[in-house]
Amino acid sequence: MITIIICTYNREKYIGPLLDSIAKNDYPTTDYEIVLVDNNCTDNTRGVCEQFAAAHPEVTLHYVVEPEQGLSAARNKGINEAKGDIIIYVDDDALVDSDYIRIYAEHFATQPETMAAGGPIEPLYETQEPAWMSPYTKALLTAWMNYGNKVREYPQGRYPGGGNAAYRKVVFDKVGPFNTELGRKGNLLLASEEKDIFDKMKALGMKVLYLPTPVLHHCIPQAKLEEDYFNRLTLQIGRSERMRTRAISKGKYIKRLLSEGVKWGGTIALLVIYTLQLHPMKGWKLVLFRRNVTKGLLGA
Repeated sequence: MITIIICTYNREKYIGPLLDSIAKNDYPTTDYEIVLVDNNCTDNTRGVCEQFAAAHPEVTLHYVVEPEQGLSAARNKGINEAKGDIIIYVDDDALVDSDYIRIYAEHFATQPETMAAGGPIEPLYETQEPAWMSPYTKALLTAWMNYGNKVREYPQGRYPGGGNAAYRKVVFDKVGPFNTELGRKGNLLLASEEKDIFDKMKALGMKVLYLPTPVLHHCIPQAKLEEDYFNRLTLQIGRSERMRTRAISKGKYIKRLLSEGVKWGGTIALLVIYTLQLHPMKGWKLVLFRRNVTKGLLGA
């Protein structure tokens, strides 16, 4: 059994199309369920889900509410409600292809050593990609991720995007639930909850693989391309990393600070490269990104 978990907060515009894209999958509806976790929505999310359930009685949809605000709390609620031994997290503002469930199901059925996996995330812009966008800011703002067309391990320091990630449910018995101090809470853009899980998995030697074909299309509104969102997001990334590493140990935090210095060197190098290529705004946007992350790491 596959359990698809969708954690949502005020995304009525996207929930209907997402559920429809799941219902169009070429996978038996008897072999999967959807657990939709309402994290205190104040919009018409429930109404949209009721309409979907009426139109698709063949699809098992469990609608549950998590009163503790926060994506991590909602994710943990989904785990507790899941009946499947494979859990797939799908972002609430995305669309999936018709072979999405089947690809994950077949991989886990034939590769028992795989404990978690993720796939590509492609942005679906509602407006236009800005001229200052580089692969680095694209990954940051749209969760864009693509590591090629072959099954492989993730590059060093990388892991599945939270909006397109699948786990064996037993993983959470071994590493524990998502840290509710991390992750988004309403409009507060904290992060690092997935990194925390994958670091624990890595420490236990669990295999995590990139799969090239279960593609998730992430809807990107204009608001996510504006300066205010960029600054809030990048500052909270730094704050989240500060919280995550300090919770582990002082040494882990110091190591993270040292790695930030290395990242600054790479950022300056990219600024020079983009400037020489006559795309200076791409470089300066990366400088602003690094500046905000550093401020958050230092407690700003």
